[in-house]
Amino acid sequence: MSETSTIAVDPNDERAQRRARRQALIDAGVNPYPIRSEVTAHAGELAERYASLEPATDTTDTYTLAGRIRAFRKQGKICFIVLEDVSGQIQLFCRVNDLPEDDWALLSKMDLGDIIQATGNVIRTRRGELSIAPSHLVMLSKSTRPLPEKFHGLTDREMRYRQRYVDLIMNPDVREVFRKRSQIVSLIRRYMEADGYMEVETPMMHAIMGGANAKPFVTHFNALDRDFYLRIATELPLKRLIVGGMERVFEIGRQFRNEGMDLTHNPEFTTMEAYCAYSDLEGMKRLTEGLFKTIAREACGCEEGHEVITYQGQRVDMSGEWRSVPLSEVASEAVGEPVDMDTPVERLRQLCEANGIEWEESWGSGKLLFTLYDELGESTLVNPTFVCDYPEEVSPLSKRKDEDPRLTDRFELVICGHEYANAFSELNDPVDQAGRFAEQVAAKGFGDDEAMGYDYDYVRALEYGMPPAGGIGYGIDRMVMLFCDQPAIRDVLLFPQMKPEVVTRADIASQLPDRTDNAAAEADALLDDAENGASAEAGREAKVAKLQSGLTREQAFDLLKKYNEDDFHIKHGETLEGLMRHYAEKYDPENVDFWGQVGLLHDLDWEKWQDDQLHTVKTAELLAEAGADPYLAHAIQTHNSDVNTDLPKPEAKMEKVLFACDELSGLIQAAARVRPSGSVTDMPLKSLKKKFKDKRFAAGCDRDVIRMGAELNGLELDDLLAEVLDAMKAIAPVGDIYAKGDEAEGSAE
Repeated sequence: MSETSTIAVDPNDERAQRRARRQALIDAGVNPYPIRSEVTAHAGELAERYASLEPATDTTDTYTLAGRIRAFRKQGKICFIVLEDVSGQIQLFCRVNDLPEDDWALLSKMDLGDIIQATGNVIRTRRGELSIAPSHLVMLSKSTRPLPEKFHGLTDREMRYRQRYVDLIMNPDVREVFRKRSQIVSLIRRYMEADGYMEVETPMMHAIMGGANAKPFVTHFNALDRDFYLRIATELPLKRLIVGGMERVFEIGRQFRNEGMDLTHNPEFTTMEAYCAYSDLEGMKRLTEGLFKTIAREACGCEEGHEVITYQGQRVDMSGEWRSVPLSEVASEAVGEPVDMDTPVERLRQLCEANGIEWEESWGSGKLLFTLYDELGESTLVNPTFVCDYPEEVSPLSKRKDEDPRLTDRFELVICGHEYANAFSELNDPVDQAGRFAEQVAAKGFGDDEAMGYDYDYVRALEYGMPPAGGIGYGIDRMVMLFCDQPAIRDVLLFPQMKPEVVTRADIASQLPDRTDNAAAEADALLDDAENGASAEAGREAKVAKLQSGLTREQAFDLLKKYNEDDFHIKHGETLEGLMRHYAEKYDPENVDFWGQVGLLHDLDWEKWQDDQLHTVKTAELLAEAGADPYLAHAIQTHNSDVNTDLPKPEAKMEKVLFACDELSGLIQAAARVRPSGSVTDMPLKSLKKKFKDKRFAAGCDRDVIRMGAELNGLELDDLLAEVLDAMKAIAPVGDIYAKGDEAEGSAE
């Protein structure tokens, strides 16, 4: 390889240095991303095959390997490279006399993280290291971004989930989790097929929501010009197949529920549902015990009859026959007194209130009893337990029990306080099913957005006759968590759902080539596309009209001064105006002025009336008198909805931002006041976090309201603190009301 001149590059910019080496390869006629590659062996395979090879021994056995450079050390005429492939690592012992001149020169263009191909003989060095002595090297993929030095542990967890590809490179234990996940899913398929079940596939989009109580995602089907739900369960299509004569069916697939994210929930997740004609709940228990014990033996190495694993420090014994217990019995143990379907509703409500559990007037005994179990009892169960006899009120698709029609023939499998399976003796009476669907639709009328719709076709299918059947659904992700001893669902999902990443124009620009051969968008357009994604598509479908407040900024400011004489209240309005304008530039640039007036006037009535219930109510009257658009008052009123529940709740992004910034900006200003500079501009995030945790500091700033603001905006609390602090710094000197000027030095931590 001929040497070429190198363009001057900042020696401290590693990415720029790597891009320069990439370009140097291209300039020298070397394609750093060739089409062809070859692999004749893997590192792990050679380690096993040559385990007995003595030190200081050369062989004539030649192999070609490919992988990523994980370590690189060059010493004169020798170079040591640690090459990693899917099976493990092996050393490349590169010697100048063994390599062609161009291949030796190629070593100077290599970096950690590059993917290369090496052909050579197997040797074992004098120090006993099994190695390949390359006679030929090929660059397969030039890495232009350096690998992190450390990428493991809690502090990097957010980045690990977002950049799973780096997580897999850096952490072999993570790769092992996903290898084991694949093994578990394969075991499930083999077990079900061996038991006579046939795997099927059913639609992902449903015209009617059914099969579970959950809030769905909605998408629009252009060809039919109607909305569809992404499926929340596969139950109803699979039971149609039981009607059609397929006696044993199962499906492994994704479900989508438009709900929160926590340690055990992700909006999209994997389940396995199975249905067996001429079976019942007992059949589903035996199926479940057998499946879980098989996984424990095959994936976790347990011995038959001693299927014991450890999950997050808890010993879980799966051997023997698993316990079955009525739901009411678990609830009774949890509340400390006997409760069941005969317990008066008033007493069940009292027990809910005594334990801090919210309830609704429309709930009957069944829903109240279930809620007590769900909130208090489920978490107490460690070893596998079939919790049975669920109230009909919370089981719209299960058969009623003959001995007590208020209960259903249903169980949930609970292990370590979490649900792993849900099973029914399936309801096959079309008249009963139609009535239960009708009850679900009525529940929608009471505001239950998780209730099912009326599925006419499913009832029609039952009218043709469905044999008695047992059915069950398993949460595959939770099963993987259990058998891989992982604490969170994100640890077993390759690409868990994350809040949108903040990407800057500079980030985009740093990835672009200096030129392209075809027409290409500029960095600003690319940033907009990367930042907004699906939201941008929706925006193009329906442009939002420009908002007009009906007031000029001068009129709005005069109105603020008319009802507020205290300079602090005026400055607080200006602070919120600055913050709202700052966020509008990001989220709604067409309406920056409107967002600004919402911030400026959000506390218009506070100084004069100072009444929690009247707050923003009087503002609406004052704005109406001034001729403002009613939406201006509506947006402002949402930030007091937590106090006055008659007011509208924050729904639009503008309203959510106002709610989040109002209370938090006050805390930030209070924290700035005790700094030597009195300014937000030199305040580190850790200082704000300390002040937030200290409830004695600025006690008037409601921490719960700040937490609600984070939740409303889909942010973790720490992320909200960082984001609003950065925004306060960005709008300074607006909002920097206690700044003392350049004479203040130092910091107060």
